[in-house]
Amino acid sequence: MFKAVDSKVSFPELEERTLAFWDKNHIFERSLKEREGGPYFVFYEGPPTANGLPGVHHVLARVFKDIFPRYKTMQGYYVPRKSGWDCHGLPVELEIEKQLGFHDKQAIEDYGIAKFNEKCRQSVKAYVEQWQRMTDRIGFWVDMDNAYWTMSNDYIESVWWIMRRIWESGMLYRGHKVVPYCPRCGTPLSSHEVAQGYAEVEDPSIYVRFPLEEDPSVAFLAWTTTPWTLPGNVALAIHPDLEYVLVQHGNEKLILAKALLDKALVGQYEILRSIPAKELIGKKYQPPYDFVKPDRPAHYVVAADYVTAEDGTGIVHTAPAFGEDDMITAGKYDLPVLQPVDLTGRFTPAVGPWAGMFVKDADPRIIKDLEDRGMLYRVAKIVHTYPFCWRCDTPLLYYARASWFISMSRIRDKLIKNNEKINWYPSHIKEGRFGNWLEGIQDWAVSRERFWGTPLPMWICQSCGAEEMIGSFSELSSRANTPLPEDFDPHRPFVDEIELTCKSCGGVMKRVEEVLDCWFDSGSMPVAQWHYPFEHADDFKHRFPADFISEAVDQTRGWFYSLHAIATLLFDEPTFLNCVVLGLVLGENGERMSKSRGNVVDPWSVLDVHGADALRWYLYTASPPGNARRFSVDLVGEVVRKFMLTLWNTYSFFVTYANIDKFDPAQRKV
Repeated sequence: MFKAVDSKVSFPELEERTLAFWDKNHIFERSLKEREGGPYFVFYEGPPTANGLPGVHHVLARVFKDIFPRYKTMQGYYVPRKSGWDCHGLPVELEIEKQLGFHDKQAIEDYGIAKFNEKCRQSVKAYVEQWQRMTDRIGFWVDMDNAYWTMSNDYIESVWWIMRRIWESGMLYRGHKVVPYCPRCGTPLSSHEVAQGYAEVEDPSIYVRFPLEEDPSVAFLAWTTTPWTLPGNVALAIHPDLEYVLVQHGNEKLILAKALLDKALVGQYEILRSIPAKELIGKKYQPPYDFVKPDRPAHYVVAADYVTAEDGTGIVHTAPAFGEDDMITAGKYDLPVLQPVDLTGRFTPAVGPWAGMFVKDADPRIIKDLEDRGMLYRVAKIVHTYPFCWRCDTPLLYYARASWFISMSRIRDKLIKNNEKINWYPSHIKEGRFGNWLEGIQDWAVSRERFWGTPLPMWICQSCGAEEMIGSFSELSSRANTPLPEDFDPHRPFVDEIELTCKSCGGVMKRVEEVLDCWFDSGSMPVAQWHYPFEHADDFKHRFPADFISEAVDQTRGWFYSLHAIATLLFDEPTFLNCVVLGLVLGENGERMSKSRGNVVDPWSVLDVHGADALRWYLYTASPPGNARRFSVDLVGEVVRKFMLTLWNTYSFFVTYANIDKFDPAQRKV
């Protein structure tokens, strides 16, 4: 007999009964046990960051990650599904900073790193409970009892092993480079983090006079969209193959590229003569500011191939502390690096008029000062994309900092080759968004000057500078000057207190203070979820690479990349073979759904009214997986009216007459 339909029971109530039946009878576990010994279908769970309550946009990836393993299970495959939680990083730290009312890193240090990190740990645990509850309710079958946690000792030890392998291969180096830096969070960001935070903004576009030292009645005309970098100016760069001209423009004489005359100048002008670039190189000029005195020759014209005739004047203001190309030029010409900005993004006391001001806030005052002194030719506005911190929305500054880098540019060809082995859906991601990213790959700034993260296991001798990368806790125990406690916590500040004896000179070795990029944590999960290579070698062998992963398109340069990068570094293989890239969930007005926009829909407001099946069906069918989809509770309600009720009524009709006819499908002859 088929079970009769109770028309008085709502869909959410029916689902709750089903979930209770699954739980009581261990249906998920049985679906695995009954297929043990069958062919593996390997699925990797991209770990959500447990720094807040899940929104309905988080449901999208979880239901797509559920449907494919269910389908492969029905085909007879053995599909174990290990859950995971991304526990470290700025997302968690910022949540605690808000709770404590902190506004900078110094407040954390004053409060105490140990106490702060313990609050981070407890916050992660609290939010994970909410994620588990939502995961159960939407019917996502995944093993949360044996989940990996990126903050666990086992996970961290595997990450240390990975770092040791990278260091031994010569791919890790410490470099003083211009990096995208968040002054609010006080740490550099990697290029793939920067890629997630661009926004269209309006900035000043100014043309500045730089008078020749030998004849101040003639001035170079340079263009910049970052007036705040002018106190760091040390040179002007021109292209060696461009044609430059001296023009009479009203009562003044200006030098700029001939190709940009009409774009740069306003009003009538007369070309007095053409000037070869080589004649200008070495010419000295008067800088706009002298707050910071250079310690070597500066303020002269240099040649640089990156200068173009596309925008500006063909003359580029050069401040090595704030630009990667500028820093390269400084190295070539032995230019000084003037740094008038502190680590909070504010001008130092040396910059008297604007000392203590956030640099971008000082732009209007700098422009006014240039105008008052006759150095400003004209000012306009430019609308362009500018990078912001992907978590706190602070404008990033390109800033000369010492960081630890992985030489990803050295293995660009391997990254591209391994991408060829991956099946992407939609297919254009392969050569487009992901492939283009790999073509222009930059070295990975992997260190973070923060607190709650996997400590970079690098110890440096305080006497001779020798470096030693530790690859396991047992190795650390054998090298430490004092025994490790039984309840050893590898997080800061405890690991910072461990000292080693230098093998080279016998001096004291201390750990560097940096922690690792949390994207390195999540990208390590194929290895670290098993505590490989310290145990579970067979599990790792059977479950690498993944047959299937799926997340939203914003992970293309996040988790997808970190997975691909680390697997290529370790094994020169892709870590996943099939990837379904999902479009973003948009609010009713078409804007991306996010906490910062205040348009996140609580999934329980949908589940309690319409149920999980209606929500899942809407997310599956509203658009192709790779397309964005607008979301509202009313749209899910339409699914109930147009599909769920029709399906239910059809089933009810069938059950009624099947029972009357005593229909038994097991006895039906085909």
